[in-house]
Amino acid sequence: MEADEDLFRRLEQLNEIGAALSQEKNIDHLLEKILLAAKTITRASGGTLYVLEPSDEGPRLRFAIMRNEALGIAMGGTTGNPIPFYPVHLYGKDGQPNNQMVAAYAALTGKTVNIADAYSQEGFDFSGTRNFDKKTGYRSKAFLTVPMKNHEGEIIGVLQLINRMEPGTNEIAPFAPSDQRLAESLASQAAIALTNRHLINQLEELFESFIALINAAIDEKSPYTGGHCQRVPVLTMMLAEAVNENGDGPLRDFRMSDKDRYELKIAGLLHDCGKVTTPVHVVDKATKLETIFDRIHLLDTRFEVLKRDVEIEALKRKLELGESATREQMAQIDNDARERVRRLESDREFLRHCNIGGEVMSPEARERVIQIGRGHKWTDVSGRAADFLTEDEMANLTIARGTLTQKERETINHHIVATIKMLEALPWPKHLRNVPEYAGGHHERMDGKGYPRGLRRDQMSVQARVMGIADIFEALTAKDRPYKRGKTLSESLKILGNFKLNGHIDPDLFDIFVRKKVYLRYAEQFLDRDQIDPVDESKIPGFAP
Repeated sequence: MEADEDLFRRLEQLNEIGAALSQEKNIDHLLEKILLAAKTITRASGGTLYVLEPSDEGPRLRFAIMRNEALGIAMGGTTGNPIPFYPVHLYGKDGQPNNQMVAAYAALTGKTVNIADAYSQEGFDFSGTRNFDKKTGYRSKAFLTVPMKNHEGEIIGVLQLINRMEPGTNEIAPFAPSDQRLAESLASQAAIALTNRHLINQLEELFESFIALINAAIDEKSPYTGGHCQRVPVLTMMLAEAVNENGDGPLRDFRMSDKDRYELKIAGLLHDCGKVTTPVHVVDKATKLETIFDRIHLLDTRFEVLKRDVEIEALKRKLELGESATREQMAQIDNDARERVRRLESDREFLRHCNIGGEVMSPEARERVIQIGRGHKWTDVSGRAADFLTEDEMANLTIARGTLTQKERETINHHIVATIKMLEALPWPKHLRNVPEYAGGHHERMDGKGYPRGLRRDQMSVQARVMGIADIFEALTAKDRPYKRGKTLSESLKILGNFKLNGHIDPDLFDIFVRKKVYLRYAEQFLDRDQIDPVDESKIPGFAP
């Protein structure tokens, strides 16, 4: 009766272990749980878990976990202690199966080996075991070696248990048939759990590789945004972790599980995937006149034409005066020509300066562009007199901020619409279902004036608001943009502080961003030294220490 109760109790343990194994995500933790569970239900003193892996010399069993309470041995897995033993090869150098080693034999045949006493067992080589015992004073006696087969019948590892200890007496006893059945059942469950975890990890790796492929495609289109796609996820996770660790203020209850972290990480990696649809000449527009090429060179050609027209006109005037022309008249013609050429050169340099773009363009400068565009006339290829600048060129050269026209800004802004459409079209699993919302909200504003949906703060998740700050700060400090230099920390925090005051970004997240010095940790990793200037946090607009 007592034996039946003991077996029933161990069966219950087996069921509990099976449930626990199916929930474990970390491979090392999983392997460790498998071995410890096997030792528990069989009352083994020690044990080893081998993992089958390929090598240049053929398949072999790698020591993954080792435990022996009697000797105080705990190696592999989560211990951090490496196992110093060579792997067990399944085949010799002559290509013959290694049936002398019991672990290799179990892997090769798929059969369990139950040995009552290794010292008297024939057919296997236990010389290594005997040497180990001589050095340690241990007596390796009973061995239970179980192959681990997955759901497809493939061997993925071997579970080896040593010395079954009798309850009460702690005497070494052979492993009973019931121990063997329990160990085989556990090995089967463990193999399936391990295979599933490997498959899930491989799928996640494949998925992240596809994301990297998309970002690489964006990078190939534009080297100025590829770095952005890599840096924003890093900064997003930095700020999210700071909020997670924060115990004060309105966000003190925000907490992330490992699932939440992975979901946010994926959203960060995909937040600009819609940029694959954005024309590269808009994304990379370094100057106001740039399209496929910088059209400032067309203006240079026109200026050269006008200068030659001045020279030709001066020569014609001299010819008209003929031999009657005085020295003073000839000098006046030359002076007039030089002055007109000087004005043309001045206008050319002015337009070149305007073409660069900047933070702001004065109304006076914009008016001068228009005067140049309409004031100078030149003969086009059709032989007709035309304005020096086309309407499109004047519209571009008078852009007030940066290098993009309103239409081009709308084209770039459309990337977030494309991102949302692309992400919402995917069949996200439950643990990633918030990715479209997180990734699609980083251009919204807290006051509802953002795009594309005009969401307000209370309509957005904390994660989406975190990504909004990360996206802006990365863009401000980025040193690889074609149209501006990377701003310093103090400059960027001043702008962010003003964004907090005008309802652009989340005020509570901004305070944590500064208080926890997330900006500095990010800067030390990604910014140039000359960008990391001293920051007086008391002077940051809107910051509440």
